[in-house]
Amino acid sequence: MIRTRFAPSPTGFLHIGGVRTALYSWAFARKNGGRFVLRIEDTDLERSTPESVRAILDGMHWVGLDYDEGPFYQTHRFDRYKAAIQELIAAGHAYYCYCSKEELETMRARAEAAGEHFVYDRRWRPEAGKTLPEKPADVEPVVRFKMPLEGATTWQDLVKGEITIANAELDDLIIARADGSPTYNFCVVVDDLDMNISHVIRGDDHVNNTPKQINILKALGATLPEYAHLPMILSESGAKMSKRRDAVSVVDYDRQGILPAAMLNYLARLGWGHGDDEFFTMEQFVVWFDLKDVSPASGRFNQEKLLWLNAQHIKAESNDTLAQLIDERLQVRGIARPDSVPLAEIIGLVKERVQDLNALADECLYFYRRSEPSAEEKSKHWDDETYPRMLRFAERLEALPEWNAESIHELFKPFCEAEGIKMGKLGMPLRLLVCGTAKTPSIDAVLALLGREETLRRMRNGI
Repeated sequence: MIRTRFAPSPTGFLHIGGVRTALYSWAFARKNGGRFVLRIEDTDLERSTPESVRAILDGMHWVGLDYDEGPFYQTHRFDRYKAAIQELIAAGHAYYCYCSKEELETMRARAEAAGEHFVYDRRWRPEAGKTLPEKPADVEPVVRFKMPLEGATTWQDLVKGEITIANAELDDLIIARADGSPTYNFCVVVDDLDMNISHVIRGDDHVNNTPKQINILKALGATLPEYAHLPMILSESGAKMSKRRDAVSVVDYDRQGILPAAMLNYLARLGWGHGDDEFFTMEQFVVWFDLKDVSPASGRFNQEKLLWLNAQHIKAESNDTLAQLIDERLQVRGIARPDSVPLAEIIGLVKERVQDLNALADECLYFYRRSEPSAEEKSKHWDDETYPRMLRFAERLEALPEWNAESIHELFKPFCEAEGIKMGKLGMPLRLLVCGTAKTPSIDAVLALLGREETLRRMRNGI
C-alpha cells in the first residue's frame, strides 16, 4: 500500500512550504488509494512548544488536509528509538564515542584551516586490529552510526532524478546524545520503518539527510522507501522566503482573506502543472497529480497570482458558505447584521468585485451602515442642486407599487428627462447619499436589497 507522511517540527507556525509538502503527500496517497500519516517531529525539546503543535494542527484543519493516521509524536516513542539503537550497537553498526566537545572543536578548526569538509575522524570507531583510546572517566559517550567508508549512496529521486553522494563525504553521525536522547535523523528512520512509509515526499533541504537515512535503514534490514525532494519556494524577489519579510504562515493568509481552497490551488501549481489549467478543485488535482510532473526547479511566490485565484474561488463558492465567513469579519467591523438584509444575497451581488474576503466584507458594510463619503467624491458628485433633486427622486421611489430592481430601474430614464440631467447626475449622488461611496454595483440592485424603508430613511437624512 502507498503510505506517505507529513512530518513537521513544532518549532514555529505551519508555513506555506510545509503546506505544499503536505498537499503533495496527501494527493499522492489519495490518488493511489493509500494512507496519509501526520507525524509531529518534536525531538528538539528546547524549541518545540505546545503552541507550535496547535498551530500545525490548526493550519492543517484550516486548509482541509485530512490525515488518515496520527498525529504521532516522536517524544512518545523514545523507548522504541533506544531499543533500535541498542540493536544497531549489538549488530556492530553503531558504537560509543567518548570525544569531548573540545576535541571535536579542534578537529573542526583543523578542517576549516585546511579548507576541507569537516568529518569526525572516527577515533572511537571499532575496526579489526584497531586499538581504541582509553575511555575517559569524565565524558558521557554519544552513540555514532558506522557509515560505509567506500563507494557511494545512490537513489532515484522521483523529482530530481538520480542522486549520488560519495560515502567518504558522510560523517559517522550521532544517533544518541550523551543524555541518551535520540537524534532527528535516527528517529525519522525508525518512524518511516515502523509506519511502513512507502514514499518520502519532502523539501529538498533534506537531500543531504537522505544518504544517511538510507544507510541506517539498510543496517536495520528495512525495505527502502522511494524519495521525492521538492524544490523550495522563493519570494517574489527570488530570495528564500523570510519569516521577517514574508507572510509565510497559513494563518497569515487566513487573516488576509484567502480561501483555503485558493491557497491549495495556488500551492499545487507552484511547482506542478497540468497543461494550462490554473483554476481547479482539489478533487480534480488528486485525479491529475503525478510526481513526474513536479518541477525540480524552485518556484517564485506571486501574491498577485494568488489573489487572482482567490477571486476565482470566491466567485465559485456558494453565497451561503461565504456568508458564514463574512459574518465573522462583519462582527470584527462592529456590524451585528440584521435579518432584514440577507447577507447571502448581498454577497451574490458584490462578490464579483473583490479578490479577498476582507474586501468582500468591506463591500457588504454599506448595506448595514452607510459609509462616510470622501471629500473627493463629494466635490466631484455633489453640489447645491443635488440634495433637492434626491428628495424629489425619493418621492418617486416611495410611490412605487412594487419594490424590486426592475421597478427602480424603470424610474431612472423618465426622472432624468424630467430633470434635464444625464444618468451620472442621478446615479453617482444617489450612491453617495445611500451608501456613502460612489463605487457600488448597479444602484437599482443595491436599493432593492437595502429595502424601501432603509433607502428612504438614508436619502432623507442627507449626507
